[in-house]
Amino acid sequence: MEPAVDKKLFLSFVLLNSQDIPADLEMGMSTTDQPWGCPNSSSNRTSKPSRSSSSHPRAPVEVVSSAQANFLRHFKRFDTVDDFSDHHFVSKGNASKQHSKTWVKKVQADWKIFLENNLPETIFVRACESRMDLMRAVIIGAEGTPYHDGLFFFDIHFPDNYPSLGATSNMVHYHSGGLRINPNLYTSGKVCLSLLGTWNGNTREQWLPRESTMLQLLVSIQALILNQKPYFNEPTYERTKGTPSGEAYSKVYSENVYILSLRTMVYGMRKPPKHFEEFVHSHYFERAHDLVKASNAYIEGAPVGFLVKGTSQGGSMQFRNEVAVFMKTVVDEFVKLGVNELEDILEPPPVIHTNTSR
Repeated sequence: MEPAVDKKLFLSFVLLNSQDIPADLEMGMSTTDQPWGCPNSSSNRTSKPSRSSSSHPRAPVEVVSSAQANFLRHFKRFDTVDDFSDHHFVSKGNASKQHSKTWVKKVQADWKIFLENNLPETIFVRACESRMDLMRAVIIGAEGTPYHDGLFFFDIHFPDNYPSLGATSNMVHYHSGGLRINPNLYTSGKVCLSLLGTWNGNTREQWLPRESTMLQLLVSIQALILNQKPYFNEPTYERTKGTPSGEAYSKVYSENVYILSLRTMVYGMRKPPKHFEEFVHSHYFERAHDLVKASNAYIEGAPVGFLVKGTSQGGSMQFRNEVAVFMKTVVDEFVKLGVNELEDILEPPPVIHTNTSR
């Protein structure tokens, strides 16, 4: 279910910027983004020179980028591919299907928006040349949310009546992996959003055939669904926002979301969607050390979003333990990607001290 849209916040955001879980994927929790407010760092560390009393000037230290960092740097935010054999909507048409001129014109207009570099740096899109009705997007979870550093994939299908969508649209499918990480994202892959007609909203929040774009849809998913406090996406819970009980329930929900986000990471590394295989592996290779640092902060008691202003309460003991336990699985996947020196820096589960004095 979807929160009410703050138009100014939404516009500023724009300007500034499925499958079953494997049986061995055990339950657990952890973080995804680097510690918020800290600079991003590479998995291939370059040691800083030790300080010396010498007054002689030192030559600058050359930082060598990893192959993964170079790949990500040159990975286009929008591009076309030859086929989408693993696409959720691949059975809805074929390459020989003829579409109306209006349909082709609108789809090409969406492509043009992407090509003109209007995509935020955290959204990547691939369209299919032989099947213009198919598209795939990945959204990187924003820092300060329980989704930080995670990769969230969506398969998109342009229906025959596009840009009209009908009463309710089945044009977007979320790669859930069987996990319910948000009130708006179902295990079936359904996406609940006003723009799609799957949730009631005022006229300006709904899809307008002559105005709405695929860019608007993707940014809405990132800003309105994958947000800092997803618990309040449920309309019946939104009214409790800011109250002690509402914030307490929101904290527990975000902790659980973070567990599911970690599980989504592992699943993605094991079975990345087509045309994003190297992107997924490079993304997590580069962010592995930051993810471990963030998880260590959680294990030590920091709440989800611990560098976001306004947070005061620490994470629950159950959350801290689950982060510690499941991060072992996450680290195993990082090691398979070639990331080194991770096992030794991962914090152990917290020790529960009991007071035996009377």
